[in-house]
Amino acid sequence: MLSEFMKSINYNFKDTDLLKRAFFHSSYAHESKLDPIYSNERLEFLGDAVLELIISDYLYNFCPKLPEGELTKFRASLVCESSLAKKALTIHIGKYLYLGKGEELSNGRQRESILADTFEAVIGAIYLDGGIEEARKFLWYIFKENIEQGYNFLNSGDYKTYLQEIIQKTNKDGVRYEIIDEKGPDHDKTFVAQVFDDNKLLGEGVGKSKKDAEQNAALNALNAMGIK
Repeated sequence: MLSEFMKSINYNFKDTDLLKRAFFHSSYAHESKLDPIYSNERLEFLGDAVLELIISDYLYNFCPKLPEGELTKFRASLVCESSLAKKALTIHIGKYLYLGKGEELSNGRQRESILADTFEAVIGAIYLDGGIEEARKFLWYIFKENIEQGYNFLNSGDYKTYLQEIIQKTNKDGVRYEIIDEKGPDHDKTFVAQVFDDNKLLGEGVGKSKKDAEQNAALNALNAMGIK
């Protein structure tokens, strides 16, 4: 099974026991009466630091014109729990987890927090087994498309398209916009737009045209999500 996983991430471990430990959830270690250090929590601790360093380095070099605040928000959108859980699903981490009975019965293989933590543990394991460059290759393989798309959209100013791309990953219908107010005379109107994910309000924006109001609503939605 581990050979199948290694093929999916394009990295072959020299120490497969290290990789196996990355999948040991604390509930499994506890029920198996293993020393707590044999769960994946120490690898997760290390992987978290490696992840932040490498993603920060990528963004610093890939986005030379973005200021510190924008870089911080961009990084946060990539390394947040929900993002990491989605990445874990793409490489089927849940399939390889060792869980205690309680976690197994409560759908732990699909739990966002467990998937994200295990993803970080895998990063830690790759770092220990192959060094920083192998960890860097793995993370570029995983995040390359997100970094390139995010940078292009953020620089184009097309916030509506970027927001739509993000929401459609979980809601195929995407977002909808409503013009909720118009102010001023016909020759100098100001419009107020809101953007929704189903019935959830994501953001509100103001503009001198309906299009500008919608773009600003999308921008404020991205800000609220910690992305822009």
